[in-house]
Amino acid sequence: MRVSLNWLRDYIKTNLNAAEIAEILTDTGLEVEKVEKFESVPGGLKGVVVGKVIEVIAHPDADRLRITKVDVGAGSPLQIVCGAPNVATGQKVLVATAGTLLKANAVEPIKIMKSKIRGIDSEGMICAEDELDLGDGHDGIMVLADDAVPGDTAADYLGLYTDEVLEIGLTPNRTDAFGHFGVARDLAARLSLEFKVRAELPSVPSFAGKAANPISVKVEDKDGCGRYSGITLKDVKVAPSPAWLQNRLRAIGLSPINNVVDITNYVLHETGQPLHAFDADKIDGATVIVRTMPEGTLFKTLDGVQRKLFAEDLLICNSNAPMCIAGVFGGGQSGVTVGSSRIFLESAWFSPSRIRKASRRHGLNTDASFRFERGTDPKATLYALRRAAQLIIEVCGANVAGVEIDVVAREYEPVEIVFSLARCNAICGTAINDRTLRAILDSLDFEVLSEKSGLYQLIAPSYRVDVAREVDVIEEVLRIFGFNEVTMPGRMAFSVSYPDKPSIHEVLHSIAQTLVGRGFTEMMANGLIRSEYLNDAAGATFAEKAIPILNPLSQELDVLRPSLIPGALEAVAYNLNRQTERLMLFETGSVYEKSENSFPERKMLSIVLCGSRFSENWNNPSTPFDTSDQRGHLAAVFDTMGLTFSTEAVDSPMYSEAMAVKVNGADAGLIGIISQPALKRFGIKQSVLIAEIDLEVCMKQVQHASKTYAELPRSPWVRRDFSLLLDQAVKFEQIEKIALKRGGKLLKDVSLFDVYEGKNLPVGKKSYAVRFVLQDPYRTLNDQEIDRKMSDIQAGLEKELGATLR
Repeated sequence: MRVSLNWLRDYIKTNLNAAEIAEILTDTGLEVEKVEKFESVPGGLKGVVVGKVIEVIAHPDADRLRITKVDVGAGSPLQIVCGAPNVATGQKVLVATAGTLLKANAVEPIKIMKSKIRGIDSEGMICAEDELDLGDGHDGIMVLADDAVPGDTAADYLGLYTDEVLEIGLTPNRTDAFGHFGVARDLAARLSLEFKVRAELPSVPSFAGKAANPISVKVEDKDGCGRYSGITLKDVKVAPSPAWLQNRLRAIGLSPINNVVDITNYVLHETGQPLHAFDADKIDGATVIVRTMPEGTLFKTLDGVQRKLFAEDLLICNSNAPMCIAGVFGGGQSGVTVGSSRIFLESAWFSPSRIRKASRRHGLNTDASFRFERGTDPKATLYALRRAAQLIIEVCGANVAGVEIDVVAREYEPVEIVFSLARCNAICGTAINDRTLRAILDSLDFEVLSEKSGLYQLIAPSYRVDVAREVDVIEEVLRIFGFNEVTMPGRMAFSVSYPDKPSIHEVLHSIAQTLVGRGFTEMMANGLIRSEYLNDAAGATFAEKAIPILNPLSQELDVLRPSLIPGALEAVAYNLNRQTERLMLFETGSVYEKSENSFPERKMLSIVLCGSRFSENWNNPSTPFDTSDQRGHLAAVFDTMGLTFSTEAVDSPMYSEAMAVKVNGADAGLIGIISQPALKRFGIKQSVLIAEIDLEVCMKQVQHASKTYAELPRSPWVRRDFSLLLDQAVKFEQIEKIALKRGGKLLKDVSLFDVYEGKNLPVGKKSYAVRFVLQDPYRTLNDQEIDRKMSDIQAGLEKELGATLR
C-alpha cells in the first residue's frame, strides 16, 4: 500500500522525516519496503526558471525563427533561438536552461544543451505547455503574468506539488491500516510512549434530522449487510477534481476520474471504509434494497460485461433491478456521470465471507472488495459517509437533500478479552509495568473494563477484526512497546540431543541435496489444482479421491491435489513451451485424499525426467531419458535414507508403463512413463517419466540418523559378465534381486549393459548381458572364491527364472 507523507501529516503533527517515520512504522509491524519521491511534474522542472524577453529579432536564415535575448535574473541575458509565433518583447516566460532534463519520465527525455540553430548560438529553450508536461498546448510558448519575477524557479512560481510516498507491505490481517488514518494511528501509538501525541480525523458535521428523505433504504439480507448508511445530495456539479485532490490520488498511484468518484476514493484511502455513489435519478422507485436475486439474473456491470448472478450474491437493488454487486463492483446503469446532478452516497458494513465469495465467483477484485472481504470497521460507516458528503458539498457545490440514513440490521458484538500482564511479560521476555501498559492500551483504543490482580478485562477496538485472543493483545502491546526493547541475556545455555531417528525435515533436506547434486532443479506447485485434470487424464477412480474446495480461489483451482503429478506436468509443459530441451525436476509436497471418515495428508516426493539425457553437442548425440535413468536417480534417493527398494509391474491410470515401488514389502509409490492421454491433456508431445514416492511410508522404515564412514577398499574389485537367455517377460529387477541374495556381502553391484531381442533367438526369448562386481575390502579374492560365488548366482537364476548361459 502506498502512503503519502503529506497526507499522513493531516492526522498527526510530527516533524519526523520520511526515513524516521519509515523506521518507526517498520518496527511496529507496518513494514516500509521503500520510500520514493513524488512530483506532480516528473523531474520537478529543475533548471527551468522565469525569464523576461528583452529583445526579439528575425533569424537571418529562417523565416519562422526568432533570435531572442532573455533576462533570467542572473548574469548576462541568454540568447535563445525560438520558433514560437507568439514570442514578443516584454513577455514573462519559462526558460529551460542548458543541462535541463524535460519530460523526465518519457522513454526519451529531452536534454537541453547549448547548440547552434541555423548558425546562431542558442543557450536554452523558451517552453510551451506540453514541453513542460503542464498541458497539451503547443500553439506557442507559455506567457506568464506580469508579476512573475525573472530568476524564480518554475517549481516555486507554479507551486508544483511534491511529496514522499511510503510503500508499505501490509499483511492481510492488518485491515486497520488500509487507510492513511490507520497508519497515522499506529505511528501516534508508538510516539505516545515519549510524547503527548494522538492521531485525529477531521471533524465532520452531522446530517441527522427528521426531514423526509427522497431515497429510502431497506436491508432484507441482514446476514450479508449488518449496517447501511446513506445520504442524498442535490445540485452536484460533476467535473474534474481540484489540483490538491488530484495530487493526493496521483501520489498513491490512482488516476483521477471526476470529483465525485475521486472523493469516494479519497475517503476510502483516508479511513479504509469503501463508499459507492449512485445517480439518484436512476434509482427506480426511489428505494435502495439490500437483498439477493434469483440464480441466473442478468446484470451488466460498470465494465460493460453482462454477468449471470448467483443466488448467494449480495446486491444493492432499486425497486425493480440490481444496481450494484455489494462491496464488489457497480452497475453500468446507475453510476455517476457528467450529467448527474443528484447522487445517493452509500457507506456500509458487509459480511466479509459474502463479499469474498462474490468477488471470486465473478473474478472481480477491486479496492472495495479487497477491504470488505478482510473486514471493515462496523462503526466507521457513518463517519466515512459524513466525511464524503462534506467534501462533495465543498468541492462539487452540492446541497443535502433530506437527512442521513443509518440502518443497523445486525448489532456489532464487541470482543471481550481477559489479559494478564504477568503472562505478557513472561511470553515476551519484557518488564512492562502497569503505567506503560495502560498507555499502550489507550493509544491502541482498547477499552479497560476492569483490572484486578494483574488481570485486565478488555474490549478490542471495532476496527481490529484480527484481535480476538489474549495472545493477539500481547502481540499488539509488544509491537508498540518495541521488539528492539526486548533485551537478550548475556549468557545462554543450550543442550543438544541427537534423536535415534531423523525428522522428516532432515530427510527432505538430504534428499534435496542429493537430487540437486545429480543435476535436478527443485520446483514448487500449487496445492490446489483443476479438477478437469483428474477427470480428463487420470480416470474416475483417481478423481474420486480429490477433495473439492467449497470456496475456491478460482474455477481453475477447485480441488486439493491427490497427487504431485498434475503440478509436475504443468511445469513440464511450461518449460517445453519455452524451448527447454531437457528437464530434471523434483518436488516435495503434501497430497490430500478423501476417505470414509477423514481427509489424510501425506508428504510425497516427485522426480521428473523429460527430454535428452545429456545436452546435445557434436560428440554427444541426443539420447532421451529412459527408465534406467529413473531407477538410478531413485536408488540414490533411497540410499540417502539408508533404504533399498524393489519394483513390480502394475496398472495405473496416469501411466502407460508403471512399476510399484516397494520398501520392505510396503507400497511406497510408483515410477514409470506417463500415459499419452495425460500428456495430451497438458499439451505435451514427448515422453515424460515421473516417480512419485510416499515419504510417509519411507519414514517408517528409516531407522536412525547416523551415517557410517569407511576407508577406501585396499583390494581390487573383480568383474564377471553373464550373457543370459531369458523369457521376454523376465525383468531386470528379478535378476538383480536373486543376484544380491545369492552374492552376499561380496557382490557390490549388478548392472545391465546390453539387451538383444530378434534374429537368431528362439521365439519368446531375449538376451540380457549382465555385469557383476565382486570385492572384499580387506583382501584380494582368489579365482576359486569368485567362481564359487558366480556358480551360486547362476544356479539361482536357472532355478527361479529358467535362465541359461549363451
